[in-house]
Amino acid sequence: MAKRDYYEVLGVAKTASADDIKKAYRKKALELHPDRNPDDKGAEEKFKEAAEAYDVLSDADKKARYDRYGHAGLEGMGGGGPGGNFQGMDMDEILRRFGFDTDDIFGEFFGGGGRRGGSRGGRARGERGSNLRIKVKMTLEEIATGVNKKIKVRKQVACGTCNGSGARDASSVDTCATCRGAGMVNQVRQTPFGMMQTAVTCPTCNGTGQTIKSPCNVCKGDGRVFGEETIDVDIPAGVHEGIQLSVNGRGNAGAKGGPAGDLLIAIEETPHEELSREGNNVVYELYLNFADAALGSKVDVPTLDGRARITIPAGTQAGKILRLKDKGLPALQSYGRGDQLVHVNVWTPKKVNDEERRLLEKLRDMPNLKPTPGKEEKGFFDRVRDMFE
Repeated sequence: MAKRDYYEVLGVAKTASADDIKKAYRKKALELHPDRNPDDKGAEEKFKEAAEAYDVLSDADKKARYDRYGHAGLEGMGGGGPGGNFQGMDMDEILRRFGFDTDDIFGEFFGGGGRRGGSRGGRARGERGSNLRIKVKMTLEEIATGVNKKIKVRKQVACGTCNGSGARDASSVDTCATCRGAGMVNQVRQTPFGMMQTAVTCPTCNGTGQTIKSPCNVCKGDGRVFGEETIDVDIPAGVHEGIQLSVNGRGNAGAKGGPAGDLLIAIEETPHEELSREGNNVVYELYLNFADAALGSKVDVPTLDGRARITIPAGTQAGKILRLKDKGLPALQSYGRGDQLVHVNVWTPKKVNDEERRLLEKLRDMPNLKPTPGKEEKGFFDRVRDMFE
């Protein structure tokens, strides 16, 4: 796949100043960071694509080569796709490479004071923990109102003995001799245009800037152990089967004090004994005997908030749809609510006794009991369409 023009990626003109390019990248970083786009699987690649563009356009020599030769002028600098120079790097490592304070920059949309689970003191922490995926079952009644659930999960948690550092004690931690605590090292590569230097994550300390002489006896230097945690989760009203919610920082703990991953919650609907779901509407199958359908009646039907008494008009036909307005499910994160649709079925007995047979035989030939459908009687597909209008 061909790479996009770097000026297009950052949304700047070729005549943009270094300050304008820096401002444009900062804006893109805020906009595209995966922590701000948990439901966008492509956010990380877009973020790295913007970083690659800024890496070139913020460097006078690289920018000159790119302006003259395009992408071909940068061959040998790594990567085969968007963000290729940054594959395998943590998002915060990328920002720190360009001199951005991650606690400051992301404080803008995480309420000031930096990201929960983010970096400390501008230095890269350990490896980020993996996301944890679980399923949560919900009834239609819970979906109608939203619910707080206490969920017990087994996962990797920070080691209590070393507080997640992985070190036996403070004296067991040294500044990394390879990167001298910077977390990054310079790498020189030969390219068709000469020797090119780039900064990469230190392979000795994996970007933490520290090495451990004596690892913790409990976690063996990893900084985490397996344990259980009970998590309070607020699930909003209107969710549906298959939707995935994300709780930041409640997944598996990161290695050696790294930020935790996210808890991903997949919603699974528990079948209701009497109601079914069609979008935000709920459907109830009502069965009436012939007399109630012909003469009219009052019946109780179940709803999501208790039972409701409805009137069956005289002469109600099988297949009639009665609508209980706003008795359905709320729309997720918006206004409006579905309805409850009561689908009328006229029950035909499978067995009758002698007395019932005599009465039915007497009724069989009465004029008003002979079917006389008119144009006002809707067909099956019309009735199905009405259910969803």
